[in-house]
Amino acid sequence: MKYTYIYNLNDGTEQSFEINLEPDTLKLISRPHDDLPEWTRLDHMQCSNCPLRIEDQPHCPVAANIVDIADFFKNRHSYDDVQVTVVTESRTYSKKTSLQNGISSLMGLYMVTSGCPVMDKLRPLVHTHLPFASLEESMFRIVSMYLLAQYYRFRKGDNPDWELHGLSDLFEDISTVNRAFANRLLSIVSKDANLNALIILNCVADMGKMAFESEDMDELEYLFSAHMNPKITV
Repeated sequence: MKYTYIYNLNDGTEQSFEINLEPDTLKLISRPHDDLPEWTRLDHMQCSNCPLRIEDQPHCPVAANIVDIADFFKNRHSYDDVQVTVVTESRTYSKKTSLQNGISSLMGLYMVTSGCPVMDKLRPLVHTHLPFASLEESMFRIVSMYLLAQYYRFRKGDNPDWELHGLSDLFEDISTVNRAFANRLLSIVSKDANLNALIILNCVADMGKMAFESEDMDELEYLFSAHMNPKITV
């Protein structure tokens, strides 16, 4: 599976990033780097909920994979206009947007496919990756993914979480990673495009947790009215 992000900036610069994934696992096929910068080391502002050990994993897997992205956008402003084209195997998306929004979708892909034990829980979303998703679209997809995971747990004889009690914890874990990774990037960027892209991702996690805990998800119940009505018998 392959995704290609193409950025056309107002100054005439064009830059593309190609994301190649293993078809069976959706794990990123990493491009080797000879000499990774210091800020990619696992113990450089390591996430508080990271289970990895530097003895086994010298570098943060996400940081190691976004070196080229961080380097290219580090001197760019988040509010710069950009035309972003995303080419997938089945369709092409295109949008004129702010640079922070344009980077956010790309950053999200790398974060859930690089081998981070926390973010890996969102990897199933990559199968139906939706660039430039709104908060409501992201919430719908995350909750649907979580419920499908519970169905598979049920099928295998494990205890499913039909009440979604673990979803709030998942949002909290994601938010912890996003905040820590923002601090990691803060140590190397001079402008805010990369940071604000990550902040957008974190807003999805924070707002998702708030929406779920405040029962705002009930606002979508009307979409399922056909499933709620009693079956019509003849």
